[in-house]
Amino acid sequence: MKYTVLTGDLVASSRLTKTQVDQVMTDLGGAADEVQRWSDLPFGFARQSGDGWQMALGQPQLGLRAALFLISQLRAKHPEIETRIALAEGEGTLAPDLNSASGPAFTASGRLLGKMTKNIRLDHAAGGAKAATLALTDQVTQSWTQAQAQALSYALHPTAPPRSEIAATLGISREAVNQRLWGAGFPALERALSAWEHPEGNQ
Repeated sequence: MKYTVLTGDLVASSRLTKTQVDQVMTDLGGAADEVQRWSDLPFGFARQSGDGWQMALGQPQLGLRAALFLISQLRAKHPEIETRIALAEGEGTLAPDLNSASGPAFTASGRLLGKMTKNIRLDHAAGGAKAATLALTDQVTQSWTQAQAQALSYALHPTAPPRSEIAATLGISREAVNQRLWGAGFPALERALSAWEHPEGNQ
């Protein structure tokens, strides 16, 4: 079966306490639970040794959205902490413990993370257009504020609630939600997500 595999770790985790790392991993696991509800296809998430983690989605086209969602969730809850994410698509075999999963997608994602320099937060093992998209997306996400990330964590759902509902949840006006999303580059990100998830409709 084909998967998108996201392999990540925390940036500068040596400066964090074990309690901080554990809490971040718990929160990333909670965000992963949300992603799992996006589809009924196979899914897995696991913490790897130390500050590492991995996610596998049986709906490969959702890889970019999932990466953005995890970043937004982390920024919203821990604005001072960042994660790097290496994506790869391809065949794979899940296991009850995701750390025992196997296949080209898992291997490529893990190897790419090991090659990523410290200033890169997002990359794709396929290179080409997908890597280029992630390079530009990386630049956008690194400037997100905590307030913008809070709004994005709702807007990035595949079936996002209306802006008025996001506003009510956050206790702000609809106009403030729009300002946060525009400031975060969401209109351009929506175009990128559409092209990523429905390439046949963008030719």
